[in-house]
Amino acid sequence: MSTVCEFELSGKREIFEFDKVAKQANGSVLAKLGNAVVLASVVSEFDNPVSEDFTPLTVQYIEKTYAAAKLPGGFIKREGKPSDFETLTSRVIDRSLRPLFPKGYVYPTTITVMVLSADKNVDLQTLALNAANAALYTSNLPIRKSVCGVRVAKIENEYVINPTPEQIENSVLDLYVAGSKDELLMIEMKTISSAELIEVDIEAFTKIHNANEMDEDMLVEAIGFAQNALNEANLTYEKGFEAVCKEQVEVELVQFTIEESVINYVRDNFSTEIREAIKKLAKSERATQLKDVAKVISKNEYCTTNELDYSTIYEAVSIVKREIVRHMIVTDKVRADGRGLKDVRPISIETNILPSAHSSCLFTRGETQALVIATVAGAKDGQMYEILTEKSTSVDRFMVHYNFPGFSVGEAKPMFGVGRRELGHGNLGKKALESTIDDDYNETVRLVSEILESNGSSSMATVCGGSLALKAAGVPISGLVAGVAMGMVVEGDSYSVLTDIMGLEDHDGDMDFKVAGTSKGITALQMDIKLGGIELSVLKEALLQAKEGRDHILGLMEEAALEIVPSEALPLVEQFAIDPSKIMVIIGKAGATIKEIIEKFTVSIDLDRDNGMVKVSGGSKQNVLDACEHIKTISNNAPARKDSPKNIDFEKLYATDEVVLGKVERVVDFGAFILLAKGGEGLLHISKISKERVTNVSDVLSVGQEIEVKVLKVKKDRIELSMN
Repeated sequence: MSTVCEFELSGKREIFEFDKVAKQANGSVLAKLGNAVVLASVVSEFDNPVSEDFTPLTVQYIEKTYAAAKLPGGFIKREGKPSDFETLTSRVIDRSLRPLFPKGYVYPTTITVMVLSADKNVDLQTLALNAANAALYTSNLPIRKSVCGVRVAKIENEYVINPTPEQIENSVLDLYVAGSKDELLMIEMKTISSAELIEVDIEAFTKIHNANEMDEDMLVEAIGFAQNALNEANLTYEKGFEAVCKEQVEVELVQFTIEESVINYVRDNFSTEIREAIKKLAKSERATQLKDVAKVISKNEYCTTNELDYSTIYEAVSIVKREIVRHMIVTDKVRADGRGLKDVRPISIETNILPSAHSSCLFTRGETQALVIATVAGAKDGQMYEILTEKSTSVDRFMVHYNFPGFSVGEAKPMFGVGRRELGHGNLGKKALESTIDDDYNETVRLVSEILESNGSSSMATVCGGSLALKAAGVPISGLVAGVAMGMVVEGDSYSVLTDIMGLEDHDGDMDFKVAGTSKGITALQMDIKLGGIELSVLKEALLQAKEGRDHILGLMEEAALEIVPSEALPLVEQFAIDPSKIMVIIGKAGATIKEIIEKFTVSIDLDRDNGMVKVSGGSKQNVLDACEHIKTISNNAPARKDSPKNIDFEKLYATDEVVLGKVERVVDFGAFILLAKGGEGLLHISKISKERVTNVSDVLSVGQEIEVKVLKVKKDRIELSMN
C-alpha cells in the first residue's frame, strides 16, 4: 500500500508517493508537480565498503524522451549519452546532497532521478533535487536532514520563487539555491540580459542593451529571499515525511585516523620541512616534496621502533600541512605564497597570439594560465540541441568549452572526453559572459578555453580570457567581465576571507566561491559551502572583498584591451537591406542562385526573410564587396511585391470558403502567390492548383493571370488558397 504526502508550497501543489515503485531500493519516491512526474531512488551497498577515505556517491539525472511524447532524435531510437543539461543537473544534485553523508560513510551509493512525464511549465532541475532529497531522507541510510532547492527570478523588481520557464524568460535574474532549513550549501546565479528603448529626441529612439548586473546588496537580498523559502520547504518536508521514513540501518562509519602521538611527533619535529614544501606553489612539486618529507620520516628510528609505515606517516604529514596552512591564514593573516588575504597574484595578458584564429587571449594569473580562443560563424552554424518539453530543435549561438589536460597540473595522463567538471566550468564561463553580448547580435560564437597551467581559479581565468577574446573578435559586448575565486577558512570564532585562492587553499579551506562581473556588478556566481551555514553578513563581506579583487583585474584587462590588434583571420562582414519580397529571387529555384553566388565569390551569406537583411562574410574583402554588388544588382532588377501581407489583417477581409478574384503575382517551385482583389497576398500551394498532379507550377499558371480562388484557411497575418 503506497503512502502519499501532499504539500502546498509557493502556490504549487507537490505530491510525493512512497512504497509504490522501485521498492527494492533503499529509498524511492514518485514526485509529481503539475503534469511532471519523476522517479527518484537511492541504493547503497552496505556489504561492499571501499578502502579510500571518501564517500563513493554517484548521481544520475536521466530524461526519457517518452516523457514528452517524443522519440529520441537521430538514427538510433534509443536514449544515448547524457545531454549537457542532464550532466549539469546531476552535478547540482550531487553538490547539494553530498554534504549530508557523514564522514566515514564508505559504502557505494547511487542516486538516480528519472523524468517519466514532463511539463513545460515545471522546472525539472528543482523537482529532481527535491525528489532525490525525499528518497534519501526517507531511506534507511543514516541521514535525517532535508536539503532542497529553490529557484528565484526577478520580474519587474519583484522576486518570484520557483518561476516557470516562461517567467524566467521575462526575468533579469536566475538564482538557484540549495540548502537545509538553517544552512546554505550551494548557490548558482546568473543575470539575464534585456533591451530597452531610450528616447533620444521627440522622433528618435535608440535601443540600449542591459546586462542587468547585480550589486552585492541586491544579491544578498535575493539569497535571503531564497533562504526563507528553503526554511519553509524543508520544515514542511521533514514534518510530512516523518511518517514514511524507514528505520535506519546501523552501519559502521570508518574512521581513517592515526594515533595522535604520531601527528604530534611529526608536528613537533618536522613542521619546518613541511612549511618549505608548502611554499612550492605548483601542485606536482608540492606533492613530490611532501612525499619526500614523509619518506625521510618513515626511515628514522621513531618509525622503525613503532612499526609505522610510509602511508601512515604521509597521512600525518598531510594533517600537519593542513593545520599549518589554516593557522597561517587565520592567525598570521599570510598565505603560503606570501600574499596578504586580499592580494591577487601577478597577472599578464596577451591578445591575438594565434595568427590563424579569429581571436585569442593568453591570460596568466600566478601559476594558472588559460588560452581562450574565439571563433565567429554565421547564425545558422549554432549548436542544435533538444529540450525535453519542446517539440522543435533549439539552437545555441554562444558556446563556452573548457578543457583541462593533465599536463596543466603535471600529471601524465591522456586527454579523454569531456567530464562533468569540464562541463560545469564551461557552463559557469558561459553564465558569466552571456548577458554582456548584445541581444541583436545573431552570429554564432564559440569560445574554447585550454587550461595550460592550473593552480586554482582556472574557471575564472577562462572568464577573463574569454571576455577579452570576445572583444578582440569584434563581438559587441556591454563591458569586460572579470572573475575571481574566493575562499574562506574558519577556526572557532575566527575566520578569514581569501581573494584569488590557490589550489592548496581550495583543498584545505572551508568554502570556495567564484564571482564574475563587470564594473557595474555581478553577472554570475557559484558557491559551494563545506562548513554548513553561513551568515548573510559574512557572505556580503566576502562579496565586497571579491569586488575589490574584480575591480583590480578589470583595470588590467581594460589596459590590455587598448592594445588589441584585430586578427587578419577575422572574417569580413558586410550587411545591407533589400526588399523582403525579393529574398526568394536571391535564393533562386531550389537554392540554385545563392549556391552559385557562394561558390563564385567564396563567401557565406545569411538572409532574413522577414526584414530583408542580407549579411555577406568571407576572408577576402574584395570578394565580399563583389558578392554584395552582385546581390544588389539581382534584387534591383527583380520586380517588387506590391502589397505586403504584414500590413493586412486577413481575418477582417476574408472568411473561410469565400471565393475571391486574384491575380498571379509570383510563381515559385512550391506554388504561386496570388494578389487578392480586396488586398493582401495569399499562397496557392502546388497541391491545391488542380485535382491532378502538377509537376511545374509554370505549366498551369503565369504571372499576371487572373483566377478565382477559394479561401482555405485564414489567420490574421496570412491566408491559404485553393483553385475554385
